[in-house]
Amino acid sequence: MGRRWIYGAVAAVLVLGAGVLFLTERPITVSVVQPEQDVALRIYGLGSVEARILSRVGFEVGAALTGLAADVGDRVVRGQELATLDPAEQEARTARARAAVAANVAALARAEATVARARSVLAQRQTANQRQQGLAQRDVTSIQRAEEAQRDEDVAHADLAVAEADVAVIRAQGTDAAAALQQEKVLLARHLLTAPYDAVIVTRHAEAGTVVRAGDPIFTLIAPETVWIQAYVDEERAGQLALGQAGTIRLRSQPQAEFQGIIARIGLESDRVNEERRIWLTCTDCPQPMYLGEQAEVRITTGNRNSALMVPEVAITGFDGHRGRVWLVRDGRLEQAELTFGARDDRGRVEVMGSLPEGAAIVARIPQGATEGRRARTRTTP
Repeated sequence: MGRRWIYGAVAAVLVLGAGVLFLTERPITVSVVQPEQDVALRIYGLGSVEARILSRVGFEVGAALTGLAADVGDRVVRGQELATLDPAEQEARTARARAAVAANVAALARAEATVARARSVLAQRQTANQRQQGLAQRDVTSIQRAEEAQRDEDVAHADLAVAEADVAVIRAQGTDAAAALQQEKVLLARHLLTAPYDAVIVTRHAEAGTVVRAGDPIFTLIAPETVWIQAYVDEERAGQLALGQAGTIRLRSQPQAEFQGIIARIGLESDRVNEERRIWLTCTDCPQPMYLGEQAEVRITTGNRNSALMVPEVAITGFDGHRGRVWLVRDGRLEQAELTFGARDDRGRVEVMGSLPEGAAIVARIPQGATEGRRARTRTTP
């Protein structure tokens, strides 16, 4: 009985050992990457259709909207009428300012006539004074009459000075009245809203009869020739971007089509939260019209390799953007190695820099149970 139990235990241990040996030593099948020819290096970005020149236009004064001459989708030219405000109150103010200018003109004419009269009186007083002074010197008239004649001339001089000062004051008031009239005319002109440039109406924010305040947007306009694609690119990949690089654009409304674009601007400030960099692409063959805010995918071509070994990032451990460890199959067994990596593409792959050990291939997907020295069979990754 005891022997039988010992034999059974030994058999169980042998079976267990054979099973463990089979599981750990049997070859596992792994996918490996192969060098590729004519590899395009692309960077993926997600963004939307935007316009470089976009304006929310409104009145600089407040009043009731009396008319709207444009609607969404309309193309307008610079200076074209878009909307009008009720001008009655401002017209009254303009008329009042115009009347003030007319009153000033009349007052100025009267003051100038007073100056002319004062000059005539002064000339008369000067002549009389000269005569009285001559008679006094010959003792023909009294000194008192001569003094009175001199006093009358001095008073005439003062009256002329006062009249001339009145003219200067009225002229200054005229300048002020003319400026006030011009101001009221400008405010009256601001009751008419015109297009600041050749544009397309994107949004109409108000309707006729609405009382609007100064600065309230009435229309949103864009310059159609400035429509472009704004996209966000991961900072880890943004270092390969440069102005003038070509890319493809895919709009959400037309996923089956690809359009061509060129990087026109790279943002100088990255998003600190999402760790992304903004870029803008002009589109050379996009459909018309373009719809602002529509989602767009871009793929920027940053380079091309005649031959490259591209490794999926998921197959790299401890990857810091430059170096990392991968599994290799060499002489039919698995081993790990640290490699240096370079450019990335839009498929989540990284270019291997340098050469591999002779006879080694990189594992494309880390298999379960991978250990150093384990036997492996290879197949080429698709």
